[in-house]
Amino acid sequence: MAKIQMRTPLVEMDGDEMTRIIWAMIKKNLIEPYVDLKTEYYDLGLVKRDETDDRITVQAAEAVKKYGVGVKCATITPNAQRMTEYNLKRMYKSPNGTIRAILDGTVFRTPITLDCLKPSVRSWTKPITIARHAYGDIYKCTEYRVPKAGKAEIKFTDSEGNVLFDETVFDFKCPGVLMGMYNKDDSIQSFARACFEFALSTKQDLWFSTKDTISKKYDHTFKDIFQEIFDKEYRARFEAEGIEYFYTLIDDAVARVIRSNGGFIWACKNYDGDVMSDMVATAFGSLAMMTSVLVSPDGNYEYEAAHGTVTRHYYKHKAGETTSTNSMATLFAWTGALRKRGQLDGIDELVKFADNMEKASLKTIQDGFMTKDLALLADLENKTVLDTEGFILKVKETYDSIAG
Repeated sequence: MAKIQMRTPLVEMDGDEMTRIIWAMIKKNLIEPYVDLKTEYYDLGLVKRDETDDRITVQAAEAVKKYGVGVKCATITPNAQRMTEYNLKRMYKSPNGTIRAILDGTVFRTPITLDCLKPSVRSWTKPITIARHAYGDIYKCTEYRVPKAGKAEIKFTDSEGNVLFDETVFDFKCPGVLMGMYNKDDSIQSFARACFEFALSTKQDLWFSTKDTISKKYDHTFKDIFQEIFDKEYRARFEAEGIEYFYTLIDDAVARVIRSNGGFIWACKNYDGDVMSDMVATAFGSLAMMTSVLVSPDGNYEYEAAHGTVTRHYYKHKAGETTSTNSMATLFAWTGALRKRGQLDGIDELVKFADNMEKASLKTIQDGFMTKDLALLADLENKTVLDTEGFILKVKETYDSIAG
């Protein structure tokens, strides 16, 4: 069978630990036999990031802006223990945070659902998509460990040198901690439009939540911008599609979500979206069954797994032990990127390939062949637990039967 030809490359961002191993397995067994894969490759493994003083992460993000579609493996965000383990020059920031800041996008995370995987929340019958604003807030904050008594102040000076705001944050009488964070109107506007467009494209209701009763400037700005854009640009289009947008406080939203049947988009600020996407993924089954795509306002897409680097399995793998690591989210990152590349370049074969590979992976699980984590959750009488590579090879077998 002739391989599917690509015209424009994907930006490929390799990663760390067990997900790096899975990344190579997926390429070798599930993509390269069928697609004449063209990528612009960036190694975002922690060692290479340290060698380049993290410039390679910025280069990868700029490449996504150039080519329009990227696919990223999970990466380590180093802490003090990783500093020692990898003998790093400094404690680098999250690669995801760096890429998201450069692309100024919105992250949409949706669980991969199957009939045999019942959500922990009994009322949920349809997936819930988390739309996470992927800019600023705590991920780009300035922090300070206050060493002794003193006064913390916040001041804003405009570009002409005029002090427009100068206020005491707190008079410390003892040591403590201090943090300042920010956001921008244009980024919040992009976030709002991305959410409204995604809701229209998927014909789903859109919910948005913050805590504006407490944060009367910061969170209230998010609320006001969303409402203004909706009223001016989207209200009529939503009504024509028979879908709804509404705002509520985040604590009320949590209660509504738990009581709902699912099937909607829940838009959250950066930190809220980070936490709530993990909650939704876990309730639906596993972070390894969660798709994630970053959509930028100028039409760039970056696909990745929603989970981390699976450190515990990596050390077992290094010790020569057998692992049973779920590769579904990483596989769906690849299929999502290939599908979008096919759509943008008008290559129907590539779109069909991505669709069929996803169907094959889902059928493999539904037929009872799965990794250990899903075997503990799946509502099936006959289950066969496969190791990491064994599951990928079983998906290939299923795909060949579908495509053949």
